[in-house]
Amino acid sequence: MPYWFIALYLLHIGAGLYWMGSSFLVAQARGKGAEAQFRPQMIAAGLTIALGLFLWRRMHPAGLGKMEGMLGLGAAFALAAAGVQGALVGGSLRRLRKGLIAEDRARIRIRLGYRVGAAFLAVALLSMVGSYHV
Repeated sequence: MPYWFIALYLLHIGAGLYWMGSSFLVAQARGKGAEAQFRPQMIAAGLTIALGLFLWRRMHPAGLGKMEGMLGLGAAFALAAAGVQGALVGGSLRRLRKGLIAEDRARIRIRLGYRVGAAFLAVALLSMVGSYHV
């Protein structure tokens, strides 16, 4: 396997772990730090998803077996996590900056977005790691 491919694979894993770990930490902190973490998390999410698609095309071109089904499940949960965090956290932060939502209401939505996103990312991680064992 070429070195550049291994580097992309490690970048995919690293970006995904940063996204998941920071989401868990912000969820545990009840949304504190969301303003500073949201943009880097969404960059990591985009990088994780884009590299995941590239790796899928290179490593699994032949069809859909049990492993690919598990990887697909993980990818679906990762996409759902990005959507939930983008909508609830990103939308609330944007409305909060513009003064269109009350602070306490925004914090509730931010906490919910991080909690749901972190749970989805945990399922994504388990299915990705589990795909090697089916």
